Amino acid sequence: MSVRRLPVYILLDTSGSMRGEPIHSVNVGLQSMLSALRQDPYALESVHLSIITFDIEARVYLPLTPLDEVKLAGIIAPDAGATFFGAALELLLQCMARDIKKNTGDAKGDWRPLLFVMTDGSPSDLHAYREAIPEIRKCNFASILACAAGPKARQDLLLELTDRVVTLDTMDAAAFSGFFKWVSASVAAGSSSAGIADSISLPPPPPEVQLVL
Repeated sequence: MSVRRLPVYILLDTSGSMRGEPIHSVNVGLQSMLSALRQDPYALESVHLSIITFDIEARVYLPLTPLDEVKLAGIIAPDAGATFFGAALELLLQCMARDIKKNTGDAKGDWRPLLFVMTDGSPSDLHAYREAIPEIRKCNFASILACAAGPKARQDLLLELTDRVVTLDTMDAAAFSGFFKWVSASVAAGSSSAGIADSISLPPPPPEVQLVL
């Protein structure tokens, strides 16, 4: 019997403003998240991870991959450019239409997926962003968590996507590693409660991460 998968999607803003220390800190945070999740037997058994990055275009940086097979090369940010967040949501919808296994008469499909998004600005393609949100809502995510990193991130726009928004006041390694630690704890909570609860009660965030209430 094959184990049911828990699909986890991470959307990362890699626009020009993330260049330098912020994107380096994101890479460090992703690696520490991976190593934390790999020490969790529930996560190792069920979590499949996909990463979509967005700047002047949206791209699948990591297609949906079993946790123990994930290999990450460093993500880089361009010198400058737009933040096509709406395009990233549209790409996510395409990936999910292809990736997610639905329940069939004789087999259970995937668990409800988790979505984490992080941006340090606001969508350059605001119309496309707003058009994608109702479609994202139909995807039946167990949880959508958005992170507004730094002073220019538009919390109000993220709140249109989800009521679970956190902020990072700074864009240094400690802040990003705190965020990714929280992501890994949330994914671990999701993988151990998969099938037990309809929604996941997220662990309290670390001190670097503030919840927007």
